[in-house]
Amino acid sequence: MLDGVKHIILVLSGKGGVGKSTISTQLAYAFRDSGYKVGLLDIDLCGPSIPYLLHLQGKDVHQCPQGWVPVYADKEKQLAVMSIGFLLKNDNDSIVWRGPKKTAMIKQFLTDVFWEDIDYLIIDTPPGTSDEHITVMENLRTLNCDGAILVTTPQALAVEDVTKELTFCRKTGIPVVGVIENMSGYVCPSCAECTNIFSSGGGKSLADLAKVPFLGCVPIDPRIGKCADSGESYPALAPESPVTAVLKSIVQRVTVTSDVQSTEKT
Repeated sequence: MLDGVKHIILVLSGKGGVGKSTISTQLAYAFRDSGYKVGLLDIDLCGPSIPYLLHLQGKDVHQCPQGWVPVYADKEKQLAVMSIGFLLKNDNDSIVWRGPKKTAMIKQFLTDVFWEDIDYLIIDTPPGTSDEHITVMENLRTLNCDGAILVTTPQALAVEDVTKELTFCRKTGIPVVGVIENMSGYVCPSCAECTNIFSSGGGKSLADLAKVPFLGCVPIDPRIGKCADSGESYPALAPESPVTAVLKSIVQRVTVTSDVQSTEKT
């Protein structure tokens, strides 16, 4: 149930492998570390990676009178998580479903999870503009969806695919919070020199062309991978890093926008 959810953020990409789930996870941590109660919903049915990234494999989802109880990633119950990965008997099981069954499962995720009162629900979506995305949009039409964060990498192919995602947002009426350019260079841990392995500037160019905010560049940092292996918060582990600065900037931008929207509605 989304009645107790104050704000909803979608994380989208037109292409797989751009680090969308990693961004979703660390963004959830950044909101939580800023004092908010957060929910993270993984609707990538065929590639549910959120349980692994949060080190929650093997956790069970329980039922209560209000619906499914999400899995909590911390003792304080400030970060609640739901994924089809928790419903599979084995981590290696695959989902081989046609569209209607996927649609039904996503509707169930959006209506039957007992999130209680949370400030921000971050929805990690599969790549592309398929049935899953349309189902989410149809179910969020009457709710307070703050908008979408688009994740790309610097390469021209990734930017082209994310451009299609931007068109999808505009056709379905989803506000675009902004664009993140992930894997934007590698910062040497010894000399701090940044090498643009995959070129650079694609995300900024896309944001400028589409006239949407550019949220920043996230360089490759091996510590992010270590956080995924251990289920740790990267912003807490590396508070002074460029990646943390981008995540905190996004939290600030989203919360300011949310406050403005709430003021306009009252």
